[in-house]
Amino acid sequence: MKWLRGPKMAILWTVLRVWLGVQWLKAGLPKIGTFNAEGFLHGAIAKAEGAHPAVQGWYAGFLENVALPNVGLINILIPWGEVLVGIALILGLATMPALLAGAFMNLNFLLAGTVSTNPVLYTAAILLIAAGTAATFYGLDRFAVRYIKEKMDERKMKRTGGNGRKTMDGGHAAAH
Repeated sequence: MKWLRGPKMAILWTVLRVWLGVQWLKAGLPKIGTFNAEGFLHGAIAKAEGAHPAVQGWYAGFLENVALPNVGLINILIPWGEVLVGIALILGLATMPALLAGAFMNLNFLLAGTVSTNPVLYTAAILLIAAGTAATFYGLDRFAVRYIKEKMDERKMKRTGGNGRKTMDGGHAAAH
């Protein structure tokens, strides 16, 4: 299984990551400023009826009692979430949070009874999460994470006075 996370596989994971990002960007861009989830939400709630409902009752209850009353917020969050996930995945910046957000959106769309491309996109996100850092090797995360770690280490050194122990005076340990 280790070979899946190796540098040779990083190219494959990058191609999949960029493809997934393009799918999210293409889905979100046309929705900005025009998206209205109200009809979708009513349709999903209706799918909870009958002998073999496509939507579970608990999820329909969530849609009816939480999502529908907040449809204005959802009309903003979904298109912008899709666009931001797409950009992040294409650039390889904040890749893991973007993959988690994308998978969460796909899961919610699936729970709402919409199959479409959601199983494919969800599976791609899960594979990329499993690939770990190999999915971010060819992306801005490779540099951003290193930069953030360096800054955090510098801050820690200032706070501990360079000796690894926290001091009472804001980071300057007295030498004895």
